[in-house]
Amino acid sequence: MIKALKREFTALQDDPWQLALISYIPLISIIALWLLFSAGLPRQLPVAVVDLDNSQTSRALARQLQANPVTKPISYTGIPSAEAAMQQGEVYALLVLPYGLKRDLLTSKTPTIDIRYNSQFLLVGKLLSSQLQASMADGLKPLGELKLLAAGVPMQRVAVNLNPVSSQTTALFNRNNNYVGFLVPPVLIALLQLVAMMVFANSLNRELRWNTTAQWYELGVWKVVGAKILFYTPLVLLHGGFILALIYVYLGLPIAGSIAVLLIAQTVMLLAVWLMVLAIFFALKDSARVISFCTAMFAPAFAFMGVTFPTHEMPQLAQWWRVIMPTSHYIETHIAVVSYGQSLIASLPHLLSYWGFLLLLIPISIFAKKGFPAVNEQAEISPMIKGQ
Repeated sequence: MIKALKREFTALQDDPWQLALISYIPLISIIALWLLFSAGLPRQLPVAVVDLDNSQTSRALARQLQANPVTKPISYTGIPSAEAAMQQGEVYALLVLPYGLKRDLLTSKTPTIDIRYNSQFLLVGKLLSSQLQASMADGLKPLGELKLLAAGVPMQRVAVNLNPVSSQTTALFNRNNNYVGFLVPPVLIALLQLVAMMVFANSLNRELRWNTTAQWYELGVWKVVGAKILFYTPLVLLHGGFILALIYVYLGLPIAGSIAVLLIAQTVMLLAVWLMVLAIFFALKDSARVISFCTAMFAPAFAFMGVTFPTHEMPQLAQWWRVIMPTSHYIETHIAVVSYGQSLIASLPHLLSYWGFLLLLIPISIFAKKGFPAVNEQAEISPMIKGQ
């Protein structure tokens, strides 16, 4: 094992791409992703406004949008130009104030204010949908109060009639609705899984590129695999610790539990990633195919975590895919530790949910025994050389 570890260390020094994968590439990626969400809350999102009424009421509604810090209204003369801007990504939503809006409101008719948003941008679309409706409701309140007073409703009952039932939504573990605490942890964990996959797959593919599979089998397949796991797990775990330190120490986001429990959960997650990469590597035995297959499998990890989309609403195939994604198991422990202060003992059921990945040892053993074409050819040539 010591010889296998020295062999891995020597190979790392001669592989610039692998050195980059375990050093500056993850750090740059982590910081870049954090900077994308560093504002915490979306501000000044462009919204196309088409005012077909051009009345005092419609202009008041437009000013209401201008006062909302989330929206940035941009006036368009017609619906076609506003739709074109939305299709080109210049605006994220479209608001149409219909002709005769003020007249219909004053004559007790029900005009339709058309609100459209791009649902491809999940969070932006949901945020704009709620903010536009809230702005329109607030902007129409003065007119509603005026109509109630004109109908003879006492001033004391106007507010009750406008809002007979008031509701308040409070995020228990994200009171400020900060997107950093909501999105950054799962995004960075998905990135960590991708980095771990690339590091381990590149280490395995190096045996094929350098044609050292015969040496690998001479030392013992499981010894070399064990050395790779012992060598790269702490290195990748350093980046996982950096993510936790960045979020919960440097940024000071609230955490109810212990970071040590999260590091243990990350270690188990990495072991599951190693098993999946090993199974794919020994099954395909081709560098390009291994990287392509692993990337296709692990790239959509964030979508399967269930942070921005309820997993029970996913198709059955997507739910099966989620089960084989190590980050989907980890995120449950992460949320429980961060939000509820779950201890290590209480986290054991989540950690034991990885047991299914141990079944991958069966196909790994079967495919590893078959060897590689290069190994078989060397085995046939060696007796001939000895005979000569």
